[in-house]
Amino acid sequence: MTVLVFTFVLVLGNVLKEVLGLMVSGQATLKVVLEAVALLVPHMVVYALPMGMLTAVLLVFGRFSADQELTAARAGGISLLSLSTPILVLSLAMCALSAWANMELAPKSRSAYKNLFFQFTKKFSTAQLPEGSHISDFPGYIFYIGKKQNNELQDVLVYQLDKGTNPPATFLARRATIETRSEGTNNYILFNLYDVQGVAVQGEQVSGTASEHFQIPYDTSNFEKMSGKTPLRSMSFTELRAELRSIETQVGGQSQGLADGERQQFIETELRKRTTPVQVQMHRQVAFSFACFGFTLIGIPLGIRVQRRETNIGFALAIILVMVYYSLILLGLSLDNHPGWRPHLLLWLPNLLFQGIGALLLWRANRGL
Repeated sequence: MTVLVFTFVLVLGNVLKEVLGLMVSGQATLKVVLEAVALLVPHMVVYALPMGMLTAVLLVFGRFSADQELTAARAGGISLLSLSTPILVLSLAMCALSAWANMELAPKSRSAYKNLFFQFTKKFSTAQLPEGSHISDFPGYIFYIGKKQNNELQDVLVYQLDKGTNPPATFLARRATIETRSEGTNNYILFNLYDVQGVAVQGEQVSGTASEHFQIPYDTSNFEKMSGKTPLRSMSFTELRAELRSIETQVGGQSQGLADGERQQFIETELRKRTTPVQVQMHRQVAFSFACFGFTLIGIPLGIRVQRRETNIGFALAIILVMVYYSLILLGLSLDNHPGWRPHLLLWLPNLLFQGIGALLLWRANRGL
């Protein structure tokens, strides 16, 4: 139940942030929204499973202790370790499930989720342009549509952002249409603006223009460039290993022609710099898979010490512990560009900390101290 609750909360937060706005504005259909939610669930289960395990342990053992069941068990010759063994075995099973989700399922679902939005934006048409909303799906431009009648847009405002080649500018068109065109292997979205007034800013100079027809071609290959390279966070463990081998091969090829001493130093320096982000993601997937065991170890003695029946106490304590654990994980991830700190090893710190403290507390609780 706690896993379902946390999964629902996490999915809902992402839906409200990224998906629901597209649906309300008319840009996305219900089918697209449901597909996006389905792809979000495996990614969120990675976080919800350890949180749910911790909360359940705190609630169960808190109630167990408050109702004096622990005292009754001890009087019958049953130790806390005997009572905890099935829960610890269950947590190890959840670690195996987490490992599969972290290393295979979640990266693939995240990649598919991102690709869904790239493909959705790539197929943009006038039917998906909402009235009264700023549209920033096209890098380099922001569009605002005043009115829409069938396939014609009215009172269109276009902000051309500073892209280096083109100065920042603003265009106001009384009406506009959108069409797609293919030229060889290139696909374009053409924004045809009519009765246009524009203002361009270049340095300290501001110039105004007026035109009956102005066309903005947008190369959809920009979406391919954005989605072509899979981010490290969206790679499975197998893909990360392949990426690691690819980097090692590239560095080895680039070192050819150097003297032996220089070649060895070049390989060591470049490998450490280029492979550290990959190693961080690989260790994150593996280390995070053991969160269920660490949370269970520390949750059992803490639940006994709290001795409260109230559900909100268990949830509050779980949230505090989760924040501490994830803060340490984020610390290691933030140092992925600093090889000297060995950030891939820092990712194991929260596991060692939680499991060490949890084992000590459980041992003390078993002795009745």
